[in-house]
Amino acid sequence: MEKFKLFDAEYKFMCIIWDTEPVNSTTLSKICFEKLGWKKSTTYNMIRKLVERGVLENENATVCSLLKKEDVQKHESETLLEKAFDGSLPAFFASFLKDKKLTQKDAEELRRMIEEATK
Repeated sequence: MEKFKLFDAEYKFMCIIWDTEPVNSTTLSKICFEKLGWKKSTTYNMIRKLVERGVLENENATVCSLLKKEDVQKHESETLLEKAFDGSLPAFFASFLKDKKLTQKDAEELRRMIEEATK
């Protein structure tokens, strides 16, 4: 679904919203200035653009997300997996883990997730 596709700036903006929602648009513009260096007009343009795409709701100057962060992350990871690794999870893990060491805790968490997914 196209509304799950967010460009880098949109994703950073949405992370601020997910962390603070519901958030007043004036407060949001101040946060975006502090964290992203955006002018008020840039923040308001981004709000308008994402409202038009059905990603945000802006009622009475209160901004809320219409998408869950987890859904956007799922879409992005599936897109990456398909595009870069022909949908192969083992190929992804082989590439990701190359030259890396997993902690015992991370390895146990991955084992647990794999066991859960194969039930």
